[in-house]
Amino acid sequence: MPELGQPDQTIDKLLSAMTSINASDLHLKVGYSPYYRVAGHLRKVDMPPIPDTKYMEDMMRGLVPEKRRHEYEEMGDLDFSAKGSSGDRYRINVFRSTNMMHAAIRRVQSDIPSFDDLNLPEVYSKITLESLEGLILISGVTGSGKSSTLAAMVNHVNHLRGMHIITIEDPVEYAFMPVKSIISQREIGIDIPDYHEALRYVVRQDPDCIFIGEMRDRETMQAAIQAAETGHLVFGSMHVSDAQQSFKRILEFFPREEHGFIRSSLANSLKAICCQRLLPGIDEGSRFPATEVLLSNSIVKDKIVHEEDEDVPAVINQCVEEGMRSFTLSLKELVEGEKVHYDTAMEYAPSREALASAVKGIKTQAQSLVGRVRGR
Repeated sequence: MPELGQPDQTIDKLLSAMTSINASDLHLKVGYSPYYRVAGHLRKVDMPPIPDTKYMEDMMRGLVPEKRRHEYEEMGDLDFSAKGSSGDRYRINVFRSTNMMHAAIRRVQSDIPSFDDLNLPEVYSKITLESLEGLILISGVTGSGKSSTLAAMVNHVNHLRGMHIITIEDPVEYAFMPVKSIISQREIGIDIPDYHEALRYVVRQDPDCIFIGEMRDRETMQAAIQAAETGHLVFGSMHVSDAQQSFKRILEFFPREEHGFIRSSLANSLKAICCQRLLPGIDEGSRFPATEVLLSNSIVKDKIVHEEDEDVPAVINQCVEEGMRSFTLSLKELVEGEKVHYDTAMEYAPSREALASAVKGIKTQAQSLVGRVRGR
């Protein structure tokens, strides 16, 4: 096993290797060897354990923003972004555990991906192209690709329209270069103290498009809805698993007596909720998104206003021709396209019975075609 070098050299090597092996994450913990996450799986690095907190802090010293060091000292947790020598950016969280510094580092590739790069369905491009105002939410659990999808959407706007785009991120991940739009990227903790403070003034900055990294509290959600209602195009992410749960999470931010008003505002402003889950593909190292897409139409607006969120899955299934998608449909397509294994799709299916029935239909059609060919 190779020896550890100087802390600054060690972290440079670890970050550079993330690019060469296509690792999504790097975990650094005192007393452990470093670990990479590759295609969703943790892999131990052939390197001695990080010996102590001093070595760990010396590794991270050049990455942590100087003006934010006190936040880690006071709170024991800090999110920030950094850029490596390879050109890739990193979303970093350092946190205190048993009075020792640990770190989780997410690699963000330097090139902003397209919808095709992310294997997203055509409806994502349609949503972005046709929406001049309103609220578009991207939902999913940690590691589901929300940040990459939002970056692709914002960059799609950047290439198609002359807009003033303001992003509010914690931290900034993808660096956008202006094409047809002008862009201001603001990072929490460096450019502005918090989301609430940033959103207090954002409409005075003459934006056409606002990108909010994460909807995490009442003030952020309310500002996003109000901006969408007043003619702005607003993108944001939520940490929930599906469209129905998105409504529940939004309403949890507000007291019960305000739910009627919030529902009315959502009915007027919401354009789409796109949910996704990343699945390991058949080819080693590949990953594919399973997607659920709810588009706003008269039926959806009525369901929102009348508190009939439980009907959302049925509405999605009824409106497939409009571009709406269920997770079951998406998983069926991934299996049919030989992108993911059937057993893998079943692990991620919201209803195994529904997926089994859908895939059975594929097999039945294939068997019928083979029978007709043989009968000739």
